[in-house]
Amino acid sequence: LFSPRMATGMQEKQYTPSLLNFFIYNPKFGPREGEEEKKILFYHPSDVEKNEKIRNVGLCEAIVQFTRTFCPSKPAKSLHTQKNRQFFFEPEENFWIVMVVRNPMVEKPNKEGKPPTIEYQEEEILDTVYGAVLQQCYSMYKLFNGTFARAMEAGGVELLTQKLEKFFYRYLQTLHLQSCDLLDVFGGISFFPLDKMTYLKIQSFVNRVEESLSLIKYTAFLYNDQLIWSGLEQDDMRILYKYLTTSLFPRHSEPELAGRDSPLRPEVAGNLLHYGRFLTGPSNLKDPEAKFRFPKIFVNTDDSYEELHLIVYKAMSAAVCFMISASEELGREFCEQLDGLVGPQLTLLASDICEQYNINRRVSGPDKEPQFKFIYFNHMNLAEKSTIHMRKTASVSLTSVHPDLMKILGDIHADFVRVDEDEEIIVKAMTDYWVVGKKSDQRELYVILNQKNANLIEVNEEVKRLCKFETMDPFLYTISTKLVDMLVTKTA
Repeated sequence: LFSPRMATGMQEKQYTPSLLNFFIYNPKFGPREGEEEKKILFYHPSDVEKNEKIRNVGLCEAIVQFTRTFCPSKPAKSLHTQKNRQFFFEPEENFWIVMVVRNPMVEKPNKEGKPPTIEYQEEEILDTVYGAVLQQCYSMYKLFNGTFARAMEAGGVELLTQKLEKFFYRYLQTLHLQSCDLLDVFGGISFFPLDKMTYLKIQSFVNRVEESLSLIKYTAFLYNDQLIWSGLEQDDMRILYKYLTTSLFPRHSEPELAGRDSPLRPEVAGNLLHYGRFLTGPSNLKDPEAKFRFPKIFVNTDDSYEELHLIVYKAMSAAVCFMISASEELGREFCEQLDGLVGPQLTLLASDICEQYNINRRVSGPDKEPQFKFIYFNHMNLAEKSTIHMRKTASVSLTSVHPDLMKILGDIHADFVRVDEDEEIIVKAMTDYWVVGKKSDQRELYVILNQKNANLIEVNEEVKRLCKFETMDPFLYTISTKLVDMLVTKTA
Protein backbone atom coordinates (compact mmCIF):
# COMPACT_ATOMS: atom_id res chain seq x y z
CA LEU A 1 0.00 0.00 0.00
CA PHE A 2 2.17 2.80 -1.21
CA SER A 3 2.02 5.56 -3.74
CA PRO A 4 5.29 6.71 -5.33
CA ARG A 5 5.91 10.41 -5.78
CA MET A 6 8.84 12.36 -7.15
CA ALA A 7 10.91 14.53 -4.85
CA THR A 8 14.22 16.29 -5.48
CA GLY A 9 14.71 14.32 -8.67
CA MET A 10 14.58 10.94 -6.87
CA GLN A 11 11.65 8.67 -6.23
CA GLU A 12 10.25 8.32 -2.74
CA LYS A 13 7.50 5.96 -1.61
CA GLN A 14 4.61 7.00 0.58
CA TYR A 15 2.89 4.20 2.52
CA THR A 16 -0.69 4.57 3.70
CA PRO A 17 -2.01 3.33 7.09
CA SER A 18 -2.38 -0.45 7.27
CA LEU A 19 -3.71 -3.02 9.72
CA LEU A 20 -0.97 -4.73 11.75
CA ASN A 21 -3.00 -6.64 14.35
CA PHE A 22 -6.60 -7.10 15.38
CA PHE A 23 -7.49 -9.17 18.43
CA ILE A 24 -10.25 -9.80 20.95
CA TYR A 25 -9.61 -10.95 24.51
CA ASN A 26 -11.25 -11.35 27.90
CA PRO A 27 -8.91 -11.01 30.92
CA LYS A 28 -11.23 -13.15 33.09
CA PHE A 29 -10.70 -16.27 30.97
CA GLY A 30 -7.04 -16.83 31.88
CA PRO A 31 -6.45 -15.37 35.33
CA ARG A 32 -3.61 -17.67 36.41
CA GLU A 33 -0.04 -17.87 35.18
CA GLY A 34 0.32 -20.34 32.34
CA GLU A 35 -3.28 -19.85 31.22
CA GLU A 36 -2.74 -16.54 29.39
CA GLU A 37 -3.61 -18.05 25.99
CA LYS A 38 -7.17 -18.73 27.18
CA LYS A 39 -7.79 -14.98 27.26
CA ILE A 40 -7.36 -14.72 23.48
CA LEU A 41 -10.64 -15.27 21.62
CA PHE A 42 -9.50 -14.08 18.19
CA TYR A 43 -6.17 -12.91 16.78
CA HIS A 44 -5.27 -11.55 13.36
CA PRO A 45 -2.98 -12.44 11.70
CA SER A 46 -3.45 -16.02 12.88
CA ASP A 47 0.09 -17.16 12.00
CA VAL A 48 1.68 -14.98 14.71
CA GLU A 49 3.72 -17.04 17.17
CA LYS A 50 1.84 -17.92 20.38
CA ASN A 51 4.19 -16.13 22.79
CA GLU A 52 3.98 -12.93 20.74
CA LYS A 53 0.17 -13.06 20.86
CA ILE A 54 0.28 -13.50 24.65
CA ARG A 55 2.83 -10.68 24.99
CA ASN A 56 0.78 -8.23 22.87
CA VAL A 57 -2.47 -9.02 24.69
CA GLY A 58 -0.71 -8.74 28.05
CA LEU A 59 0.68 -5.32 27.13
CA CYS A 60 -2.79 -4.04 26.18
CA GLU A 61 -4.23 -5.44 29.41
CA ALA A 62 -1.54 -3.63 31.40
CA ILE A 63 -2.17 -0.33 29.58
CA VAL A 64 -5.90 -0.54 30.27
CA GLN A 65 -5.37 -1.33 33.96
CA PHE A 66 -2.78 1.43 34.35
CA THR A 67 -4.97 4.12 32.79
CA ARG A 68 -7.91 3.06 34.96
CA THR A 69 -6.01 4.17 38.04
CA PHE A 70 -6.34 7.76 36.77
CA CYS A 71 -9.96 7.56 35.54
CA PRO A 72 -11.84 4.34 36.41
CA SER A 73 -14.91 5.31 34.37
CA LYS A 74 -12.96 6.09 31.19
CA PRO A 75 -10.34 3.48 30.26
CA ALA A 76 -7.72 3.98 27.53
CA LYS A 77 -8.97 4.48 23.99
CA SER A 78 -5.66 4.73 22.11
CA LEU A 79 -1.90 4.49 22.52
CA HIS A 80 0.41 6.56 20.28
CA THR A 81 3.89 5.33 19.34
CA GLN A 82 6.29 6.33 16.60
CA LYS A 83 5.53 3.37 14.30
CA ASN A 84 1.93 2.52 15.09
CA ARG A 85 -1.20 3.40 16.97
CA GLN A 86 -3.30 1.05 19.10
CA PHE A 87 -7.04 1.46 19.60
CA PHE A 88 -8.95 -0.12 22.49
CA PHE A 89 -12.69 -0.72 22.76
CA GLU A 90 -14.71 -2.54 25.44
CA PRO A 91 -18.11 -3.21 23.78
CA GLU A 92 -19.28 -5.59 26.52
CA GLU A 93 -18.05 -6.01 30.07
CA ASN A 94 -14.54 -7.56 30.11
CA PHE A 95 -14.54 -8.16 26.34
CA TRP A 96 -11.86 -6.02 24.68
CA ILE A 97 -11.26 -5.42 20.97
CA VAL A 98 -7.85 -4.02 19.98
CA MET A 99 -6.80 -2.73 16.57
CA VAL A 100 -3.17 -1.89 15.82
CA VAL A 101 -2.61 0.40 12.81
CA ARG A 102 0.79 1.11 11.30
CA ASN A 103 1.33 4.83 10.90
CA PRO A 104 1.69 6.20 7.37
CA MET A 105 5.32 6.60 6.39
CA VAL A 106 7.57 8.00 3.71
CA GLU A 107 10.56 6.02 2.44
CA LYS A 108 13.25 8.38 1.13
CA PRO A 109 16.15 7.00 -0.92
CA ASN A 110 19.71 7.85 0.05
CA LYS A 111 22.72 8.37 -2.17
CA GLU A 112 25.81 6.17 -2.34
CA GLY A 113 23.89 2.92 -1.83
CA LYS A 114 22.85 3.64 1.74
CA PRO A 115 19.53 2.13 2.95
CA PRO A 116 16.51 4.41 2.56
CA THR A 117 15.38 6.66 5.39
CA ILE A 118 11.97 5.94 6.91
CA GLU A 119 9.93 8.84 8.25
CA TYR A 120 6.78 7.93 10.19
CA GLN A 121 3.92 10.44 9.94
CA GLU A 122 2.57 9.99 13.45
CA GLU A 123 0.11 12.88 13.35
CA GLU A 124 -1.65 11.85 10.13
CA ILE A 125 -3.87 9.28 11.88
CA LEU A 126 -6.95 10.62 13.68
CA ASP A 127 -8.15 8.86 16.84
CA THR A 128 -11.77 9.81 16.17
CA VAL A 129 -11.75 8.19 12.71
CA TYR A 130 -10.08 4.89 13.57
CA GLY A 131 -11.79 4.63 16.94
CA ALA A 132 -15.10 4.82 15.03
CA VAL A 133 -13.89 2.15 12.58
CA LEU A 134 -13.15 -0.17 15.52
CA GLN A 135 -16.64 0.35 16.93
CA GLN A 136 -18.13 -0.35 13.50
CA CYS A 137 -16.32 -3.71 13.48
CA TYR A 138 -18.22 -4.73 16.60
CA SER A 139 -21.55 -3.28 15.39
CA MET A 140 -21.29 -5.23 12.14
CA TYR A 141 -20.44 -8.44 14.01
CA LYS A 142 -23.41 -7.89 16.32
CA LEU A 143 -25.77 -7.28 13.38
CA PHE A 144 -25.13 -10.79 12.03
CA ASN A 145 -24.25 -12.72 15.20
CA GLY A 146 -25.72 -10.95 18.21
CA THR A 147 -23.67 -10.02 21.27
CA PHE A 148 -20.64 -11.87 22.62
CA ALA A 149 -22.62 -12.68 25.75
CA ARG A 150 -25.37 -14.35 23.68
CA ALA A 151 -22.84 -16.68 22.04
CA MET A 152 -21.39 -17.50 25.47
CA GLU A 153 -24.85 -18.41 26.78
CA ALA A 154 -25.58 -20.58 23.75
CA GLY A 155 -22.31 -22.51 23.50
CA GLY A 156 -19.61 -21.09 25.74
CA VAL A 157 -16.14 -19.94 24.69
CA GLU A 158 -15.92 -22.55 21.93
CA LEU A 159 -18.97 -21.23 20.08
CA LEU A 160 -17.88 -17.60 20.52
CA THR A 161 -14.40 -18.24 19.09
CA GLN A 162 -15.97 -20.06 16.12
CA LYS A 163 -18.28 -17.13 15.40
CA LEU A 164 -15.44 -14.61 15.75
CA GLU A 165 -13.18 -16.60 13.41
CA LYS A 166 -15.89 -17.03 10.77
CA PHE A 167 -16.95 -13.38 10.78
CA PHE A 168 -13.70 -11.45 11.19
CA TYR A 169 -11.67 -13.65 8.84
CA ARG A 170 -13.77 -12.26 5.98
CA TYR A 171 -14.65 -8.85 7.40
CA LEU A 172 -11.07 -7.72 8.07
CA GLN A 173 -10.24 -8.31 4.39
CA THR A 174 -12.75 -5.59 3.51
CA LEU A 175 -11.25 -3.13 6.00
CA HIS A 176 -9.39 -0.58 3.86
CA LEU A 177 -7.98 1.81 6.42
CA GLN A 178 -6.51 4.20 3.84
CA SER A 179 -10.08 5.07 2.76
CA CYS A 180 -11.38 6.00 6.22
CA ASP A 181 -12.35 9.60 6.95
CA LEU A 182 -14.92 11.83 8.66
CA LEU A 183 -17.91 9.93 7.20
CA ASP A 184 -16.80 6.84 9.17
CA VAL A 185 -17.03 8.90 12.36
CA PHE A 186 -20.59 9.98 11.62
CA GLY A 187 -21.82 6.64 10.28
CA GLY A 188 -24.76 8.56 8.88
CA ILE A 189 -27.52 7.77 6.40
CA SER A 190 -28.01 9.48 3.06
CA PHE A 191 -31.71 10.20 2.53
CA PHE A 192 -33.23 10.42 -0.94
CA PRO A 193 -35.04 13.75 -1.54
CA LEU A 194 -38.66 13.22 -2.61
CA ASP A 195 -41.83 15.25 -3.06
CA LYS A 196 -44.66 14.51 -0.62
CA MET A 197 -46.95 12.70 -3.06
CA THR A 198 -44.26 10.24 -4.19
CA TYR A 199 -43.30 9.67 -0.57
CA LEU A 200 -46.93 8.88 0.27
CA LYS A 201 -47.02 6.37 -2.60
CA ILE A 202 -44.06 4.59 -1.03
CA GLN A 203 -45.66 4.67 2.41
CA SER A 204 -48.85 3.22 0.90
CA PHE A 205 -46.82 0.48 -0.85
CA VAL A 206 -45.13 -0.49 2.44
CA ASN A 207 -48.49 -0.59 4.26
CA ARG A 208 -50.10 -2.77 1.55
CA VAL A 209 -47.24 -5.27 1.47
CA GLU A 210 -47.08 -5.56 5.28
CA GLU A 211 -50.84 -6.10 5.37
CA SER A 212 -50.77 -8.74 2.61
CA LEU A 213 -47.69 -10.56 3.97
CA SER A 214 -48.35 -10.50 7.69
CA LEU A 215 -45.06 -12.28 8.48
CA ILE A 216 -43.13 -9.08 7.72
CA LYS A 217 -42.12 -7.27 10.93
CA TYR A 218 -39.99 -4.42 9.55
CA THR A 219 -39.48 -2.82 6.14
CA ALA A 220 -36.86 -0.45 4.74
CA PHE A 221 -37.10 1.22 1.31
CA LEU A 222 -34.08 2.58 -0.57
CA TYR A 223 -33.51 4.20 -3.95
CA ASN A 224 -30.10 4.75 -5.53
CA ASP A 225 -28.47 3.55 -2.29
CA GLN A 226 -30.29 6.29 -0.35
CA LEU A 227 -32.89 5.65 2.33
CA ILE A 228 -36.50 6.74 1.92
CA TRP A 229 -38.37 4.75 4.57
CA SER A 230 -37.41 2.56 7.53
CA GLY A 231 -39.39 0.81 10.25
CA LEU A 232 -36.26 -0.07 12.25
CA GLU A 233 -34.78 1.77 15.21
CA GLN A 234 -32.16 4.35 14.20
CA ASP A 235 -29.09 2.50 15.50
CA ASP A 236 -30.15 -0.76 13.82
CA MET A 237 -30.89 0.99 10.53
CA ARG A 238 -27.58 2.83 10.70
CA ILE A 239 -25.48 -0.36 10.69
CA LEU A 240 -27.81 -2.19 8.26
CA TYR A 241 -27.53 0.79 5.89
CA LYS A 242 -23.75 0.58 6.04
CA TYR A 243 -23.85 -3.14 5.20
CA LEU A 244 -26.23 -2.61 2.29
CA THR A 245 -24.42 0.34 0.70
CA THR A 246 -20.81 -0.78 1.21
CA SER A 247 -21.14 -4.56 0.81
CA LEU A 248 -24.38 -6.05 -0.56
CA PHE A 249 -25.34 -3.46 -3.20
CA PRO A 250 -21.83 -3.08 -4.69
CA ARG A 251 -21.66 -6.88 -5.12
CA HIS A 252 -24.86 -6.81 -7.16
CA SER A 253 -24.28 -3.55 -9.01
CA GLU A 254 -25.22 -3.55 -12.68
CA PRO A 255 -25.78 -0.96 -15.43
CA GLU A 256 -29.49 -0.27 -14.93
CA LEU A 257 -31.19 2.48 -16.90
CA ALA A 258 -34.04 4.58 -15.63
CA GLY A 259 -37.08 3.75 -17.80
CA ARG A 260 -39.70 1.02 -17.41
CA ASP A 261 -38.37 -0.88 -20.41
CA SER A 262 -34.74 -0.85 -19.31
CA PRO A 263 -34.16 -3.63 -16.72
CA LEU A 264 -32.27 -6.73 -17.65
CA ARG A 265 -34.72 -9.48 -16.62
CA PRO A 266 -38.28 -8.55 -17.63
CA GLU A 267 -41.15 -10.86 -16.80
CA VAL A 268 -44.83 -10.29 -17.43
CA ALA A 269 -47.16 -10.05 -14.43
CA GLY A 270 -50.65 -8.99 -15.46
CA ASN A 271 -50.40 -5.82 -17.49
CA LEU A 272 -47.14 -4.75 -15.84
CA LEU A 273 -43.59 -5.72 -16.70
CA HIS A 274 -42.04 -7.38 -13.70
CA TYR A 275 -38.36 -6.58 -13.11
CA GLY A 276 -37.93 -7.61 -9.47
CA ARG A 277 -35.31 -10.02 -8.17
CA PHE A 278 -33.94 -11.23 -4.84
CA LEU A 279 -30.52 -9.90 -3.77
CA THR A 280 -30.58 -12.27 -0.80
CA GLY A 281 -32.16 -15.71 -1.06
CA PRO A 282 -33.00 -17.46 -4.36
CA SER A 283 -31.27 -16.01 -7.41
CA ASN A 284 -33.78 -17.66 -9.75
CA LEU A 285 -37.24 -18.71 -8.57
CA LYS A 286 -37.73 -20.94 -11.64
CA ASP A 287 -34.71 -23.07 -10.74
CA PRO A 288 -35.98 -26.33 -9.17
CA GLU A 289 -32.73 -26.47 -7.16
CA ALA A 290 -33.15 -22.93 -5.81
CA LYS A 291 -32.25 -22.52 -2.14
CA PHE A 292 -34.46 -20.44 0.11
CA ARG A 293 -31.93 -19.39 2.73
CA PHE A 294 -31.66 -15.80 3.88
CA PRO A 295 -29.03 -14.10 6.05
CA LYS A 296 -30.09 -13.56 9.65
CA ILE A 297 -29.66 -10.28 11.48
CA PHE A 298 -30.09 -9.24 15.11
CA VAL A 299 -31.87 -6.00 16.02
CA ASN A 300 -32.99 -4.35 19.28
CA THR A 301 -30.09 -6.11 21.01
CA ASP A 302 -30.21 -3.65 23.92
CA ASP A 303 -33.86 -4.38 24.50
CA SER A 304 -35.98 -7.30 23.31
CA TYR A 305 -33.31 -8.92 21.07
CA GLU A 306 -34.93 -10.02 17.81
CA GLU A 307 -33.40 -12.45 15.31
CA LEU A 308 -34.72 -11.87 11.79
CA HIS A 309 -34.48 -13.17 8.22
CA LEU A 310 -33.19 -10.39 5.92
CA ILE A 311 -34.86 -10.41 2.50
CA VAL A 312 -33.51 -7.78 0.11
CA TYR A 313 -35.54 -7.41 -3.08
CA LYS A 314 -34.68 -5.05 -5.92
CA ALA A 315 -36.36 -3.67 -9.05
CA MET A 316 -34.35 -1.24 -11.15
CA SER A 317 -32.83 1.31 -8.74
CA ALA A 318 -35.31 0.66 -5.91
CA ALA A 319 -34.54 -1.87 -3.17
CA VAL A 320 -36.73 -3.04 -0.30
CA CYS A 321 -35.59 -4.87 2.81
CA PHE A 322 -38.17 -7.13 4.45
CA MET A 323 -37.38 -8.48 7.90
CA ILE A 324 -39.22 -11.56 9.19
CA SER A 325 -38.84 -13.42 12.49
CA ALA A 326 -36.11 -16.08 12.22
CA SER A 327 -38.47 -18.62 13.82
CA GLU A 328 -40.58 -18.60 10.62
CA GLU A 329 -39.84 -21.15 7.89
CA LEU A 330 -39.54 -19.45 4.51
CA GLY A 331 -39.89 -21.60 1.40
CA ARG A 332 -40.69 -21.46 -2.30
CA GLU A 333 -44.38 -20.65 -1.79
CA PHE A 334 -43.68 -17.55 0.31
CA CYS A 335 -40.96 -16.28 -2.04
CA GLU A 336 -43.17 -16.71 -5.10
CA GLN A 337 -45.97 -14.88 -3.30
CA LEU A 338 -43.63 -12.00 -2.36
CA ASP A 339 -42.15 -11.88 -5.87
CA GLY A 340 -45.60 -11.74 -7.50
CA LEU A 341 -46.89 -9.08 -5.12
CA VAL A 342 -43.86 -6.81 -4.78
CA GLY A 343 -42.21 -7.09 -8.22
CA PRO A 344 -44.82 -5.25 -10.34
CA GLN A 345 -45.53 -2.56 -7.71
CA LEU A 346 -41.86 -1.91 -7.02
CA THR A 347 -41.15 -1.66 -10.76
CA LEU A 348 -43.81 0.99 -11.15
CA LEU A 349 -42.65 2.87 -8.04
CA ALA A 350 -39.02 2.85 -9.17
CA SER A 351 -40.04 4.36 -12.51
CA ASP A 352 -42.22 7.00 -10.79
CA ILE A 353 -39.40 8.00 -8.43
CA CYS A 354 -36.93 8.30 -11.30
CA GLU A 355 -39.39 10.35 -13.36
CA GLN A 356 -40.13 12.72 -10.48
CA TYR A 357 -36.45 13.07 -9.64
CA ASN A 358 -35.60 13.99 -13.24
CA ILE A 359 -38.41 16.57 -13.34
CA ASN A 360 -37.08 18.17 -10.15
CA ARG A 361 -33.57 18.29 -11.60
CA ARG A 362 -34.80 19.96 -14.78
CA VAL A 363 -36.72 22.54 -12.74
CA SER A 364 -33.71 23.30 -10.56
CA GLY A 365 -31.55 23.84 -13.63
CA PRO A 366 -28.29 22.26 -14.84
CA ASP A 367 -25.69 21.21 -12.32
CA LYS A 368 -22.89 23.72 -11.98
CA GLU A 369 -19.56 23.14 -10.32
CA PRO A 370 -19.90 25.14 -7.09
CA GLN A 371 -17.09 27.12 -5.55
CA PHE A 372 -17.55 25.16 -2.35
CA LYS A 373 -17.84 21.54 -1.21
CA PHE A 374 -19.40 20.42 2.04
CA ILE A 375 -20.21 17.60 4.46
CA TYR A 376 -23.35 17.87 6.57
CA PHE A 377 -24.49 15.64 9.44
CA ASN A 378 -27.52 15.77 11.73
CA HIS A 379 -27.06 13.84 14.99
CA MET A 380 -30.83 13.73 15.65
CA ASN A 381 -31.84 11.68 12.59
CA LEU A 382 -28.40 10.57 11.29
CA ALA A 383 -29.00 12.44 8.01
CA GLU A 384 -25.74 12.82 6.08
CA LYS A 385 -24.86 14.63 2.88
CA SER A 386 -21.50 15.06 1.18
CA THR A 387 -20.51 16.79 -2.04
CA ILE A 388 -16.88 15.95 -1.29
CA HIS A 389 -17.23 12.20 -1.76
CA MET A 390 -17.68 11.11 -5.35
CA ARG A 391 -17.82 7.48 -4.28
CA LYS A 392 -17.71 5.87 -0.86
CA THR A 393 -17.68 2.11 -0.27
CA ALA A 394 -15.86 -0.18 2.15
CA SER A 395 -12.96 -0.59 -0.29
CA VAL A 396 -12.63 2.86 -1.80
CA SER A 397 -13.22 6.48 -0.90
CA LEU A 398 -12.93 8.80 -3.87
CA THR A 399 -12.90 12.38 -2.67
CA SER A 400 -12.69 15.53 -4.75
CA VAL A 401 -10.34 17.30 -2.31
CA HIS A 402 -6.76 16.74 -1.18
CA PRO A 403 -6.18 14.37 1.80
CA ASP A 404 -4.63 17.27 3.74
CA LEU A 405 -7.99 19.08 3.64
CA MET A 406 -9.79 15.92 4.81
CA LYS A 407 -7.34 15.82 7.73
CA ILE A 408 -8.27 19.41 8.65
CA LEU A 409 -11.97 18.44 8.64
CA GLY A 410 -11.17 15.60 11.03
CA ASP A 411 -9.18 17.90 13.31
CA ILE A 412 -12.05 20.41 13.45
CA HIS A 413 -14.51 17.62 14.34
CA ALA A 414 -12.17 16.44 17.11
CA ASP A 415 -12.31 19.97 18.56
CA PHE A 416 -16.11 19.91 18.40
CA VAL A 417 -16.21 16.62 20.33
CA ARG A 418 -14.37 18.21 23.25
CA VAL A 419 -17.05 20.86 23.89
CA ASP A 420 -20.81 20.71 24.36
CA GLU A 421 -21.56 24.24 23.20
CA ASP A 422 -22.22 25.37 19.63
CA GLU A 423 -19.02 26.43 17.92
CA GLU A 424 -17.58 27.69 14.63
CA ILE A 425 -14.01 27.29 13.37
CA ILE A 426 -12.54 28.90 10.25
CA VAL A 427 -9.14 27.78 8.91
CA LYS A 428 -7.04 29.21 6.08
CA ALA A 429 -5.15 26.30 4.52
CA MET A 430 -1.68 26.62 3.02
CA THR A 431 -3.14 25.88 -0.44
CA ASP A 432 -5.33 29.04 -0.36
CA TYR A 433 -8.43 27.01 0.51
CA TRP A 434 -10.72 28.11 3.31
CA VAL A 435 -12.07 25.37 5.59
CA VAL A 436 -15.05 26.13 7.84
CA GLY A 437 -16.61 23.94 10.53
CA LYS A 438 -19.91 24.88 12.15
CA LYS A 439 -21.62 23.01 14.99
CA SER A 440 -25.13 24.12 15.92
CA ASP A 441 -28.13 22.43 17.50
CA GLN A 442 -26.82 18.84 17.03
CA ARG A 443 -25.92 19.55 13.41
CA GLU A 444 -22.43 19.76 11.96
CA LEU A 445 -21.46 21.44 8.70
CA TYR A 446 -17.99 21.40 7.12
CA VAL A 447 -17.31 23.60 4.10
CA ILE A 448 -14.27 23.83 1.81
CA LEU A 449 -14.14 27.01 -0.29
CA ASN A 450 -11.75 27.65 -3.14
CA GLN A 451 -11.66 31.44 -3.01
CA LYS A 452 -8.07 32.57 -3.08
CA ASN A 453 -8.64 36.28 -2.53
CA ALA A 454 -11.60 36.04 -0.14
CA ASN A 455 -11.39 37.56 3.32
CA LEU A 456 -12.83 36.27 6.60
CA ILE A 457 -16.06 38.31 6.32
CA GLU A 458 -16.75 37.06 2.76
CA VAL A 459 -16.12 33.46 3.78
CA ASN A 460 -18.47 33.81 6.74
CA GLU A 461 -21.24 35.24 4.53
CA GLU A 462 -20.82 32.42 2.01
CA VAL A 463 -21.20 29.79 4.75
CA LYS A 464 -24.33 31.54 6.06
CA ARG A 465 -25.85 31.37 2.60
CA LEU A 466 -24.96 27.70 2.30
CA CYS A 467 -26.60 26.94 5.66
CA LYS A 468 -29.86 28.36 4.34
CA PHE A 469 -30.07 26.72 0.94
CA GLU A 470 -27.66 23.88 0.28
CA THR A 471 -27.92 21.58 3.28
CA MET A 472 -31.67 21.33 3.64
CA ASP A 473 -32.07 18.09 5.52
CA PRO A 474 -33.98 15.65 3.25
CA PHE A 475 -35.40 14.09 6.41
CA LEU A 476 -37.27 17.25 7.41
CA TYR A 477 -39.94 16.92 4.75
CA THR A 478 -40.12 13.19 5.56
CA ILE A 479 -41.26 14.13 9.06
CA SER A 480 -43.97 16.39 7.64
CA THR A 481 -45.17 13.68 5.25
CA LYS A 482 -45.36 11.21 8.14
CA LEU A 483 -47.72 13.62 9.88
CA VAL A 484 -49.79 13.88 6.70
CA ASP A 485 -49.95 10.08 6.50
CA MET A 486 -51.07 9.82 10.12
CA LEU A 487 -53.89 12.29 9.42
CA VAL A 488 -54.92 10.38 6.29
CA THR A 489 -54.93 7.08 8.22
CA LYS A 490 -57.05 8.51 11.05
CA THR A 491 -59.63 10.04 8.74
CA ALA A 492 -59.85 7.00 6.44
